[in-house]
Amino acid sequence: MSTGLILIIALALVIVWLIGVYNGLIRLRNRVDEAWSDIDVQLKRRYDLIPNLISTVKGYATHEKELLEKVTEARAKAINAGSVAEHEQAENMLTGALKSVFAVAENYPDLKANQNFLELQKELSDTENKIQASRRFYNGNVRDFNTKIEVFPNNLIASKLNFAKREFFEADEVEKENVKVEF
Repeated sequence: MSTGLILIIALALVIVWLIGVYNGLIRLRNRVDEAWSDIDVQLKRRYDLIPNLISTVKGYATHEKELLEKVTEARAKAINAGSVAEHEQAENMLTGALKSVFAVAENYPDLKANQNFLELQKELSDTENKIQASRRFYNGNVRDFNTKIEVFPNNLIASKLNFAKREFFEADEVEKENVKVEF
């Protein structure tokens, strides 16, 4: 075989390999974006349920105004969050505020027995479970994407093509704590 033919074959193999790496990176980036979209859908569902929950609780727990305002404020911050880190922080605040609402509801027997409140509580619980599943799916895709762009020799290509690591969506220490409600 001539040297020219060997070089052409080697160059063709390198090009095919580059195309494969690039396509793999694009595929993983799209999975991460899709997973983030799944989280976004569940968060929107949660945001839509919160005003109904607050309205129901207001009728029974009129002197819990500060707590309800805290939930409303946390919801607004979560809706307006931009980056993954901002979403993470805002969602953790909102989760903590919602836990407080449900803890306070324990002291209002009429509220706990209200069918609307029970249904909203069930819907929010279901939504929280879906958010957790979406977070796991997102984080798994972020892990795969970050691994793909960090391993050699993919890292050489990924850095040249501006593929950047993505952030995980994690619970912070506040979200991991139990809610303390004092009366």
